[in-house]
Amino acid sequence: MTDIFTLENKIKDMIDDLKGLCQTNGLSNQASEEVIITSVFLYKFLNDKFMANLKIFAEEIDMPVEDILKNENDELDAFYDTYNQDVAFKYEDTIEALINRVGEDDFYKLFDDALERISNYEENEAFNIETSDGTKKALFTRITENVESSKRNNFAKSVFGIISQDKFDFSPAFRNNFDFYSTIFEYLIKDYNVASGVYAEYFTPQAISSIIAKILVNMTPVEDKMYEVYDPSAGSGSLVLHLANELGEGSFGDRAIVYTQDISSKSTRFLRLNLMLNGLTNSLDNIIEGDTLLSPAHYNTPHEPSSGIKQFDYITSNPPFKMDFSATRNEIEKTWQDTDRFFAGIPNVPNKKKESMAIYLCFIQHILWSLKENGKAAIVVPTGFITAQSGIEKKVRQKIVDNHWLKGVISMPSNIFANTGTNVSVLFIDKSNQDGKITLIDASKLGEKVKDGKNQRTVLTPVEVKKIEDTFINQEVIDDFSVNVTYDEIKEKNYSLSAGQYFEIKIEYVELTQEEFKEKMATYTANLEKYFANSNTIQNEIINELKKVKYE
Repeated sequence: MTDIFTLENKIKDMIDDLKGLCQTNGLSNQASEEVIITSVFLYKFLNDKFMANLKIFAEEIDMPVEDILKNENDELDAFYDTYNQDVAFKYEDTIEALINRVGEDDFYKLFDDALERISNYEENEAFNIETSDGTKKALFTRITENVESSKRNNFAKSVFGIISQDKFDFSPAFRNNFDFYSTIFEYLIKDYNVASGVYAEYFTPQAISSIIAKILVNMTPVEDKMYEVYDPSAGSGSLVLHLANELGEGSFGDRAIVYTQDISSKSTRFLRLNLMLNGLTNSLDNIIEGDTLLSPAHYNTPHEPSSGIKQFDYITSNPPFKMDFSATRNEIEKTWQDTDRFFAGIPNVPNKKKESMAIYLCFIQHILWSLKENGKAAIVVPTGFITAQSGIEKKVRQKIVDNHWLKGVISMPSNIFANTGTNVSVLFIDKSNQDGKITLIDASKLGEKVKDGKNQRTVLTPVEVKKIEDTFINQEVIDDFSVNVTYDEIKEKNYSLSAGQYFEIKIEYVELTQEEFKEKMATYTANLEKYFANSNTIQNEIINELKKVKYE
């Protein structure tokens, strides 16, 4: 039996080999490299899952796999009905079948044709990405077309040399859990998931995602029902999938239906892959690529604001903080002006630095608008948001506090994200916390500095992660770290949500004997006399130098 570390290393070796193949074909650091790597990875994963399930089904009905594939008595149809959560294959499209034809001159076409057929099978329609305008993007594209025509056949043969069953099989991975797949997924996309000024392209650190999920789920007891969880700027899905896993309590996906939207095509592809890895294929229909602010896809009737709104039990979001959305800003305002969706307003377009538009303020308002009456949310915000004394920031905080929707705030260490120097905090919303207390935590002094490529990043240790989680969940008060406050106290502090402004100022009192007092006073006096003497010396030197200055 393959142990988890050997399995993880084999998967990583496969990813590295695919990257090496792309490099030898001149595809490094190109958009096509990411598409090829993730597509081949997903094809291999789904192929192995299909074959593993098929073998299990063959044992259950005591029939050879070869006979099931003939489907003479609808055995293959029965298999699809039994394992309908997986992508539908025909045997001719599997690695096992195609690898017998690698010697053919047009093998690359056979591979691309197989990928295209898999995308077009009626059973697989749910796996295509839907955009906010209703169009669909296929599960796979013809990936060898990214390679020079003269190299395509050798490229396709090399791919199958890397993913063949003899070299590596995903089957043992299907017994592993969310943490295992999170590690693999992060390794898979680490070279491609970089900030580029487009919605949540960057990857939320696992520690932050874990803290958010743990705290949200522990706000109230989880019931034995399905919860609708949402991320309006989902990126590659780290936040929302951690939450779904936490709600599942070891039975991943049992209590969560995932809904997301993101304007980035790349991030949405990553998210689809992430969902498939973790068995949340039933939520794939709810993964939308599009502009959340202009056209929220999970709105009951888009473009008709008066018709109603879909709201969620839980919302997580790490929205982009600043970006230029001037092209759609006025249209957003016009479309939603008859609603309270953007109650505090939409940032104006600055005369200079359009890229500095605070788009996150729109996302916060959208989240509050999309949350059920007793819903809970966690939003990553720039730390400056929690203390700003004017503008949209102040209006949003007033709304949250005056409506008694706040659960707490955690201010994180600097550089917790490797690609931004902005200090961040996590804002926790709980619309049911009407009479409850609010927990504010200053975790800015925690973490260890590590080198992450060219950047320096702060990493929280497991002990520190647990300290943050336990302190917030149990609402513990720890000197210079955490404090519990009321809504009225927040109003008295001009709606500031910074923990430091509520910490008790303590003056240490030390009892001195008469002799100790005299000794300290003598030391202070001697030091002052020395400072005064040095000051007089410096003053005389300056005056003497000034006397030497002559007019010429």
